[in-house]
Amino acid sequence: MIGRKDFCASGQILMTDLSCLAYVLEEWTVVDYLKKYLFHMVIVSLTMSAILVFFIVPLTILFFIYLTNILLLIYQRNGEVKADPLSDVWDSARKTIASFWDIYARIWHGYELHGVENLPEGPGILVYYHGAIPVDYLYFLSRLFLWKKRLCLSVADHFVFRLPGLKLLLEVTGVMPGTREECLTALKNGHLVSISPGGVREALFSDESYQLMWGNRKGFAQVALDAKVPIIPMYTQNVREGYRMFKERRFFRQLYESTRLPFTPPYGGLPVKFRTYIGEPIPYDPNITTEELAEKTKTAVQALISKHQTIPGSIWKALLERFDKRRKSD
Repeated sequence: MIGRKDFCASGQILMTDLSCLAYVLEEWTVVDYLKKYLFHMVIVSLTMSAILVFFIVPLTILFFIYLTNILLLIYQRNGEVKADPLSDVWDSARKTIASFWDIYARIWHGYELHGVENLPEGPGILVYYHGAIPVDYLYFLSRLFLWKKRLCLSVADHFVFRLPGLKLLLEVTGVMPGTREECLTALKNGHLVSISPGGVREALFSDESYQLMWGNRKGFAQVALDAKVPIIPMYTQNVREGYRMFKERRFFRQLYESTRLPFTPPYGGLPVKFRTYIGEPIPYDPNITTEELAEKTKTAVQALISKHQTIPGSIWKALLERFDKRRKSD
């Protein structure tokens, strides 16, 4: 009787008999190695793919932001523009940038903006909830400029100004550190000024429960009283379902509190439905205290969240809302 080894060696391989082929493969060390570690290789490959999917959209947004700054530099050089970055000379560049981000918002998040009629014609302070990545706020700025040709100045955390290569973009879009004097000057000049009292802390450590993390911050309320302007609450539905942070860890919280730098990377970028709601303004009242106004504003933002957001947030529901043609009521 011819054994499997002799049979295969004789070259008499039958098409219906796969035993020879299996034997030949078993003789290859590399196949044995692959058989032994194939499961581990599949797990590693799937893990790497998941990581890529989770982080590719946030990285893409960062890439587009830097690309926007490069386009502004080209516009400045070709046109030899030396005017004040907040002047109307930059409006054509702002329109181009706003159009790009608005198209991105429509395609990726089906973005909607409601309550623009609640914005005052004159100055005011917009107070909003800060998502893991405030891309929803970028969408709001873009659509506001396209609809009303109006620039809303933004108060940003100090770490934003440490990022290299973004100086011109920050200047042209009206992003500022937000000292009391800067805010009062902007309001005096008739601008809208926006601020998120929760800031980076809220971005990093809030979650799908949409908890406001304002602490004892009430400077915005004092500025509103000093400038005698209204405060307008604002919130974007599903912003935490689109982009999330990893669950809070004591180490990262302590690291942030000691350095004021966001070391925890955001992930996600799922094409969930985004709707930004602008609430009714809180009018200037000379008889209200700073503490009372800050608390009243917090209550107004929380009311928008309670009215328009499923809590805890659901990624699946947020995704399905992309296919819901009925507009959620204001």
